[in-house]
Amino acid sequence: MFLPPLTLQDISVLLAVSAILLLATAELVPYLSGEKTLISDMRKLRNMAVVLGVLFLITVIIEYLP
Repeated sequence: MFLPPLTLQDISVLLAVSAILLLATAELVPYLSGEKTLISDMRKLRNMAVVLGVLFLITVIIEYLP
C-alpha cells in the first residue's frame, strides 16, 4: 500500500489538532466524570498537550523561516 509522504504542513496540522484534542480532554473529563482520582492522569494529558503545542509552534517557525 502506497501512502503519500507527509509534508511539514501536514505534520503541523496533525500536531495542532492533537494538542487541541488533548487539552480539551484534560479539561473536560474531570467535570464530566466527577472523579478526583484522575488528577495525575489529567496532568499528564495537559503536559502532553503543551509539548505538542510547542512542537506545532516549532514547525510553524521552521516553515516560515526565510
